[in-house]
Amino acid sequence: MHAAMLRSRAALRVARPAQRAFSSKTIFPDEPTKPSVHTDAVPGPASKAASAEIDKLQDPRTHVIVCDYAKSKGNYLVDADGNQLLDVFQQISSIAIGYNVPQLLELGRSDEFITAALNRPALGSFPPVQWAEWLNTGLMTVAPKGLDKLVTTLCGSSANETAFKAAFMAYRQRERGSRDAPFTQEELDSCMVNQKPGTPQLSVLSFKSGFHGRLFGSLSATRSKAIHKIDIPAFDWPVAPYPTLQYPLNEHVKENEAEEARCLQEYEQILIENKKTRPIAAVIIEPILSEGGDRHASGNFYRQLRLIAKKHGAFFIVDEVQTGVGATGTFWAHEKWGLQDGEEPDFVTFSKKMQQAGIFHKSESRPNQPYRNYNTWMGDPMRTLQAREIIRVIKEFNLVEHTRQTGDVLTKALTDVFSRHQNLVSNHRGQDVATFQAFDFATPAARDAFVGKMRANGVQIGGCGDMSVRLRPTLTFGEEQVNILAETMDKVLKQI
Repeated sequence: MHAAMLRSRAALRVARPAQRAFSSKTIFPDEPTKPSVHTDAVPGPASKAASAEIDKLQDPRTHVIVCDYAKSKGNYLVDADGNQLLDVFQQISSIAIGYNVPQLLELGRSDEFITAALNRPALGSFPPVQWAEWLNTGLMTVAPKGLDKLVTTLCGSSANETAFKAAFMAYRQRERGSRDAPFTQEELDSCMVNQKPGTPQLSVLSFKSGFHGRLFGSLSATRSKAIHKIDIPAFDWPVAPYPTLQYPLNEHVKENEAEEARCLQEYEQILIENKKTRPIAAVIIEPILSEGGDRHASGNFYRQLRLIAKKHGAFFIVDEVQTGVGATGTFWAHEKWGLQDGEEPDFVTFSKKMQQAGIFHKSESRPNQPYRNYNTWMGDPMRTLQAREIIRVIKEFNLVEHTRQTGDVLTKALTDVFSRHQNLVSNHRGQDVATFQAFDFATPAARDAFVGKMRANGVQIGGCGDMSVRLRPTLTFGEEQVNILAETMDKVLKQI
């Protein structure tokens, strides 16, 4: 079956037109050419009925639409009513290539994938014989510079929590002076009642408006919206300011440099002040603060964050759960920061577009004993195979570069649209990060009205923060889809 699968994939690749410039049709020949909405509203009656049925079992209040994934294709999402929507939100930035990618469907039919899916192992104790091969031919081929170790996890939140644990353990190993230093009996006894010295008073520093997940530890580092955190006990961890910049960044360089310098000074002071009370073992930051309103800063700001953390002995975690896997025109968004040799992050976390979640890290942050950063599943071999095939398709069709080029087309199209609606839309940003662009409305109500009208006109788009709209299309999103998006946006803005 494996040989047959390889022949089938080879046939798919041979069928690709040799001289044709890339478009999503290269991978999805039968992808729709435009949106199609035939209900009076979106969600329509079938979506609403499906949500009502789900309501008997689960809370449906966050439903946007109920989807028919079997009919969805490429950049187009089909809902329960048969409406065909151009999807520039892609499951909250989680679909890398599109719906029903032929190469992924072929993988799903293989014996290799079926065996991995139906015999899910406790990876930390009973890995499959192919595990090293699957990692070396997939995830490790895109490992960030300087990070040659990997832990697979279940989701983005658990990836960040795994990085927290690894940072805490490495920090304490460094304090003891040796990786091999044994635990004292006092440490072993006191940790069982959550007391020092076995349970140290260490902390993770995060930034205002950042989002790092909704599990217990990751939620303590999340700072985007109160609704995420209200009523939940939290660790007393510090928060640093994130610069409030003027957009576009290249038109406000002097003012933004001053604001970034102010935030860097306060950030360093927090690191210093916490050394005596609750030392900061790790700093975590998103390359773009996505859920908190798609907030951007300069590459130099991020480089200084890393250098200051290193100066004060804090491990540096880059949360690429939403920004990774080519979405910003480089495979990892932090590649744009100008980091030099020796300045690379200590951890990079990933999930979403990769489908498999996990952390890349260095040798020094591997725990000194087994079972310390461990759980039953530690990820999923099925998702690891899926990630490998996604990476292969991205490389074969040069989709990271395609996304970078599409970003230029998108910037031009949106600039043109916004020039006619300056009374409604402001702060267009992300022009230097490919299709990872965003813009603001004056009020939450105006933003929500825009998102709803876009959906009714056949484009699924997403909000973030209080008043922002963000674009999260696939890596196959191209000029054809940009034109549809821009025309629809212009039409909807005229209606608001």
